[in-house]
Amino acid sequence: MTRTLDRNIDALVDRTKHDLAKSGLQERVADAITRFAGSMVFVYLHLAFFGAWIAVNTGILPILRPFDPSLVVLAMIASVEAIFLSTFVLISQNRMAAADDKRADLNLQISLLHEHETTRLIALVSELAHKLDVRTQVDDEIEELKRDVQPERVMERIEERGENLLQSEN
Repeated sequence: MTRTLDRNIDALVDRTKHDLAKSGLQERVADAITRFAGSMVFVYLHLAFFGAWIAVNTGILPILRPFDPSLVVLAMIASVEAIFLSTFVLISQNRMAAADDKRADLNLQISLLHEHETTRLIALVSELAHKLDVRTQVDDEIEELKRDVQPERVMERIEERGENLLQSEN
């Protein structure tokens, strides 16, 4: 691997460590619970717990006297657990969405910088070609490429085309 790639990987790892260290206890607990709830161990434990509860309370396994023959208590436990688990999952998803938004903003900034640098390089190469009297078949296209792209204009055009598409569907 190149030094640049190693540097970029190290920067990503360091950033992830920094973000984890910065997260609060509540977020770390929610993430840990979500990770556990998404594991096969969780599934096996639930299978054993619910299976035993049902087996005891339906009389299939007569090692104990049935204590919840209608399984109402089991249903209540499962419902409360579902409420809490879904809340933990939402907390984790919100954190992941915030991290994704930060990465998307970074990608956008890098793309805009790259576009600006490429435009400058095209202008420089075009100027060199002109000074060396090198003719190309794409002179018109090069003139267009030498102009900076304005992100706000691109967004306006995308929105206009999206609105036109919606109107044509109706």
